[in-house]
Amino acid sequence: MATFVHLNEKHKLSEMNQLNVRKIASAAACKAAEVPALLDCEGIGFQKVECVNWAEDYPYKPAVSFRIAYTDDALLIHYRVSEESVRSVAGCDNGKVWEDSCVEFFSVPAADGVYYNMECNCTGRLLVGAGAGRENRQHAPQEVLDRVDRWSSLGTGDFEEKAAPAEWQVALVIPFSTYFLHQITSLAGTEVRANFYKCGDMLSKPHFLSWNPIELPKPNFHVPEFFGMLHFEA
Repeated sequence: MATFVHLNEKHKLSEMNQLNVRKIASAAACKAAEVPALLDCEGIGFQKVECVNWAEDYPYKPAVSFRIAYTDDALLIHYRVSEESVRSVAGCDNGKVWEDSCVEFFSVPAADGVYYNMECNCTGRLLVGAGAGRENRQHAPQEVLDRVDRWSSLGTGDFEEKAAPAEWQVALVIPFSTYFLHQITSLAGTEVRANFYKCGDMLSKPHFLSWNPIELPKPNFHVPEFFGMLHFEA
C-alpha cells in the first residue's frame, strides 16, 4: 500500500523526515492510559515537533514531541508538551480543537491522495476529517470517534486559557477503522506519508509547529506535499 504524491524539485523525498514505526505484538488490548508505559517498555523514542515555519509572525516555540508504534489493528501515539499556557474550550468532538492547545497527526493511508487530519486537544477532544484537499472535508461520524481511546494527563474537563507554564501529555489508541473512508486492515510493510503538528490558534501566543518542515508563506497544515514518511515495519 504505497502512497503517491507529486513532489517538486526542492522538496524531494530524500530531504523529508522519515521514521521507522515498530509493531508491538503484545498490545492487542492496550488502553490509551497504558500507552506511555508500554512505549517506555518497548524502548520507543520521542521525535521532536520543532519546525517553526513562520517565525516572523509566529515565533513562539513550545517543547513538543511524539512517539508512535502500531499493532495488528491500531496506531499508538503518545504526545508530550511543555508550553507557557494551556487552553481547552472546544467542548465536544469535531469542535474547534485547533484553537485550543492541540496536537495533530495528518496522514495519507492509501494511494488515492485522500488524507486524514486527526487533531486532539489537551483534554482529549478529537476531530477527524478526510478529503483530498483543505476545503469540503468530511468529518468522521461520532461512532468512529468513540472507538478512539484517549488519555490526557490533564483529565477531560474543559477550561479557559490558564496563563501559567504547563506540561501535559496525550495518548491515543487509533483503530485503523478511524480511516473511515477506506478499508485499512493492515499497515505492515507499508509507507505512509504523514506529518505531526502542534498548534494553538487562540492562545495568547498562537503557534504552528510541524515535524516535517513546510515551505509556504502562511500557516497551512493541509499540505500533503510537505508530509514526511512513516515506514511501518513488517
